[in-house]
Amino acid sequence: MNTDFPFPGREVIVALDFGDRRAAEELVERLGDACGFYKIGLELLTAAGPGLARDLVERGHEVFLDLKLFEIPNSVAGAVRAAGALGASMVTVHGMGGTGIMAAAVEAAREFPRLRVLALTVVTSMTAGDLADIGVEADTEKQVLRLARLAVGAGCDGVIASPGEAGVLRALLGPERLIVTPGVTLGPDGGAGGGADGGAGGHARTGTAQAAFAAGASHVVVGRSIARAADPVAALRRVRAAR
Repeated sequence: MNTDFPFPGREVIVALDFGDRRAAEELVERLGDACGFYKIGLELLTAAGPGLARDLVERGHEVFLDLKLFEIPNSVAGAVRAAGALGASMVTVHGMGGTGIMAAAVEAAREFPRLRVLALTVVTSMTAGDLADIGVEADTEKQVLRLARLAVGAGCDGVIASPGEAGVLRALLGPERLIVTPGVTLGPDGGAGGGADGGAGGHARTGTAQAAFAAGASHVVVGRSIARAADPVAALRRVRAAR
């Protein structure tokens, strides 16, 4: 666990879920000083390359590289070092890869004091039925907790899980580790605290920012509900008001 970097609480990360750099930069420009933390996933990284992440860091933003690393430990360690060299603040590794992969990521991140390694527990698009398809008999919550325990043992700085699991994870992990929740939606009135409509975007296990923060999430990740809003800055402010 990286103890050199202070763990902030209740932050909003805007997901740049785009297929090209121009669209991502347009949203960054529209948000301006209102947003300081962006997520770059596999689609945008593949389309735009690592330069966008580096540029965002140079402009003073924090970058969450959501790589979901699941490879042999040496390859995972190399990818984590590459993320650290870009200046990323967070990088994800698959919890289902086991202790060896997570521990390799944590060890590689020691070279970069600002880089935090987060273990993905169960992808928010998966249900208990999906887990059964791959031979996992536990329901999603039990599997999330199982992988979170492994992540703690491997020294990870925190975990990725759905908003609905934030409460049980906070009870398990204590106050210091990060709990980052994608699948966050806006309420039916366009606010951040009502029901879960706001464009689930493929997530099966969703929740509002208000519920996630109240349950103990340290960060929420919001994409479509901000990117597709008529006024992205106003949408971001509504999410922040739920903290």
